[in-house]
Amino acid sequence: MPNKASAKKALRQDNKRAERNERSIRNMEYAIKQTRKAIAAGKKEEAMTLLLSAQKLLDKAAEKRIIKKNNASRRKSRLASAVNAVK
Repeated sequence: MPNKASAKKALRQDNKRAERNERSIRNMEYAIKQTRKAIAAGKKEEAMTLLLSAQKLLDKAAEKRIIKKNNASRRKSRLASAVNAVK
């Protein structure tokens, strides 16, 4: 446990940031999973709308440096090509 007031505050800040990052990752993963379920079900229009929300969450996570920029780009690209492959 931290002894100094500044160390205690730093610990509180770290916990808040970790919680915020975890929430962002959870939302992003959920959106990706929902998009993949729509793709598997063959619902192209629904998959397209879910893809847009997933891309938005990926971009926000990359902007806040929760994930790396190329990671977000790769995930968006693979999701988009999977949606486009739906008949």
